Amino acid sequence: METDRPLGVALGWPGARRPERTVLEGRYVRLRPLSAADDAESLYPESHPPAGDPEAWTYLGYGPYRDAVAMQADLERLEASSDPLFFTLVLLPAGQPVGVAAYLRIEPDHGVIEIGHIWFGASLRRTRAATEAIYLLAAHAFDDLGYRRLEWKCDALNAASRRAADRFGFRFEGVFLQHMVVKGRNRDTAWYAITDQEWPRIGAGMRAWLAPENFDSDGRQRRGLAELIATGGA
Repeated sequence: METDRPLGVALGWPGARRPERTVLEGRYVRLRPLSAADDAESLYPESHPPAGDPEAWTYLGYGPYRDAVAMQADLERLEASSDPLFFTLVLLPAGQPVGVAAYLRIEPDHGVIEIGHIWFGASLRRTRAATEAIYLLAAHAFDDLGYRRLEWKCDALNAASRRAADRFGFRFEGVFLQHMVVKGRNRDTAWYAITDQEWPRIGAGMRAWLAPENFDSDGRQRRGLAELIATGGA
């Protein structure tokens, strides 16, 4: 039907594919399907005292747990889910489970997917492996599955998550007021996104930051991630 009203750009776009339970392999980290039976014994001490930070659970809808048995019972629920689709983050080369992340709100017909339920254990925080985990999820969504938009959402009060979204190149789009109830409390949700048009620059910057030559012999970065994302790795 013809109309004089403004319309969005016509797309010759075939749609995206739904993510599967697969392995995403990096240099520093491996993402594999969550296995409650295999992962709980390692994930519990990574995320609970004395080594783990109990504040990691503040903005999540579950946890912390009294012990690894209780954690395993809840991980069994997460493992059975297909949306969210959960992955265990395994530190390389040791093969130790050190965190969790997921794809969620998966809409292949519209080309929209979110990454969330992200928590990094004590051994993963502030490491190259942590950044690589986000890169692998983003690259798989855009480059392999054909998504047009990758979202990051968090409690608007979660300053750490908002800093992470900015660092990884997500663009802030606004706050949805009274969006959710989490653990009996109101949650205003901050929305961030990367589009497929932005991804080539952001992906190149992340790859350049992760490259071994970007770090000196003491493991200090030579160039920052924000700088490399802004320049597309140049």
